Amino acid sequence: MFRQRFFSAVIWFFIIVLALRYELIFALCLMALIIGGCLEFFNLIEKKGIYIYKYFGMSIGIAIPLSVLFRFELTKGWELLFIVLALLALFVLQLKRQDNSQAIIGISTTLFGIIYISWFFSFLIKIRYLPGGQGYLAAVILMTKSSDIGAYLIGSRFGRHRLIPRISPKKTIEGSIGGLLFCMLAALLSRPFLGFSYGHLCFLGLAIGLLSELGDLSESLIKRDCQVKDSGFLFPGLGGVLDLIDSLLFTAPVFYFYLSSIRG
Repeated sequence: MFRQRFFSAVIWFFIIVLALRYELIFALCLMALIIGGCLEFFNLIEKKGIYIYKYFGMSIGIAIPLSVLFRFELTKGWELLFIVLALLALFVLQLKRQDNSQAIIGISTTLFGIIYISWFFSFLIKIRYLPGGQGYLAAVILMTKSSDIGAYLIGSRFGRHRLIPRISPKKTIEGSIGGLLFCMLAALLSRPFLGFSYGHLCFLGLAIGLLSELGDLSESLIKRDCQVKDSGFLFPGLGGVLDLIDSLLFTAPVFYFYLSSIRG
C-alpha cells in the first residue's frame, strides 16, 4: 500500500508542477477532477437507493468551473445565480416526476453535490487568477497536501489513540497533530509565495491544517454513510477522485476569501 501511495503521489507531484506552470494543463486537470468527483459522488448516492438528478447535477457541476475559467460574469454574484437557478430547475424536474417519494432528499443531495465538489473546487481557479496567483495556488496545495502526508506518516508510525473511530477507524490523534505540524512547516516554506511574517504563516498553517483534516473527515463521513471504504479506485493507494481532493474542497474557498480580505 505504501509503495502504491508513493508511486501515485510522485505522478501527481509532476502533474501539479506542470499544472502550476501551464494554464491549459491546469484547466484540463481541474475539469477532469471536478467531473470525476461529481461522478463518484452521484454514484455513491445512487447506490444508497436515492433518486437524484445525476446528469443535471453533472451539467451544472461542469458549467460552474467553465464559467470561472472563461471569466464569465453576468452579475456580481453570478455563481449564486447559477445555484439558485439550479434549485429552481430541480424543483421543475421533480414536479414532472410521478413519484414524489424522497423528493426533498433527491433535490437537496443533488444541489449539495454541485456546491460541495464543483463550486468549492472552482475556488482553485479563482486563486490562480489573483495577482501572484500561481504562488498562492502552489502554497495552498503544498500546505493542504503536507497536512495529508503528515497525518498519514505520523499516524501510521505513532498512532495509538483513535480520533473519531465511528467515522474513520484508522485516523488517530497523533496523526492529526502530525498533519498540523507538517502543514505549519509547509506554510513556513511557502513564505516566498506569500510574503507573510513567520507568525502569520504559523497561524495560516494551523488554520489550513485544521480545514484540511475537516475536509478529509467530512468525506469519510459521506463514505461511511454510503458504506464504502474508498470513493473509487482510479488512483492506486489513494482511492478515487474524492479521496484525492477532499481536503482541498475546504481549504481552497477559505484560503481565497482570506486572501481577498487581507488584500482589500
